[in-house]
Amino acid sequence: MDITTNYLGLKLKSPIVPSAGPLSEKISNIREMEDAGAGAVVLYSIFEEQIEHEQFELDYHTSVHTESYAEATSYFPEPFDFKAGPEEYLDHIRRAKEAVNIPIIASLNGKSLGGWTEYAKLIEQAGADALELNIYLLPTDIHKSSVAVEQMYVDIVKAVKSSVKIPIAVKLHPFFTSTAYIASQLVKAGANGLVLFNRFYQPDIDLDKLEVVPNVLLSTPMAMRLPLRWIAILYNRVNADLAATSGIYNASDVIKMIMAGAKVTMMLSSLLKFGISHIADVITEMQTWMEEREYESISMMRGSMSYMNVEDPSKFERVNYMKILHSYK
Repeated sequence: MDITTNYLGLKLKSPIVPSAGPLSEKISNIREMEDAGAGAVVLYSIFEEQIEHEQFELDYHTSVHTESYAEATSYFPEPFDFKAGPEEYLDHIRRAKEAVNIPIIASLNGKSLGGWTEYAKLIEQAGADALELNIYLLPTDIHKSSVAVEQMYVDIVKAVKSSVKIPIAVKLHPFFTSTAYIASQLVKAGANGLVLFNRFYQPDIDLDKLEVVPNVLLSTPMAMRLPLRWIAILYNRVNADLAATSGIYNASDVIKMIMAGAKVTMMLSSLLKFGISHIADVITEMQTWMEEREYESISMMRGSMSYMNVEDPSKFERVNYMKILHSYK
């Protein structure tokens, strides 16, 4: 039985890919992911703010003593004295590549053109097999149109694509006015893959301290419905590999996403809850299901339940919404 898949031009031994998160901070965890059957690993994200912080710190420490006496040159730091977040991240990529045979996908989280391009080059040089762009723009400017916001996404993808040769995927959020249109524009700009969907963590208010506080909530199985719909709609309509993320917990979720058209399914919340070994359990259950239904490979079922292949594609649209409301008892 063949459960291999191709994602971003990379051959993966399975469609299960741990997504960006704290589990990939340890090399031992990445080894365990490979042993459990993961096809690839997306490393935890490096943030644009971390890159900017290191640049400011390096500039300060290499210039603060320049007006001192000649012996002050001894205060200049050696390059490896400043292994802040960004430098450590590059080292982590190198060590991960040495430790495992599965593809390592780096993750850049940013909000502007900023250091994307230069740092993307460094990520490529460190040995990453691919790069996932996690673009987090929160448009709060009431004078900036949706067209202008979307163009920023397109410009970032164009800039990064022109600076590296490794494949890139864009991790999208579901809040665009036209998801289908922005997806097509990002692919035209050079995206090799689209990851649907990013979950923005929403703040909360602490009523005792009267402070705005972060509030991390793991995804629930219900969250998979949104990427399921859009992967089914976009399948074979954009020239890019589709990755499913959010709410993927078990083999049934993986199978549904593949049938909708996904090349890979990304997990994090389920691994945080059940452990990395959960990957092996999901793969075993998936293989059992395929064997019972005589599927020889996952490519046989990919896209079989997509918008273009189901008998009634309107079920992915508004008609289904009306039926659901009237059928509830």
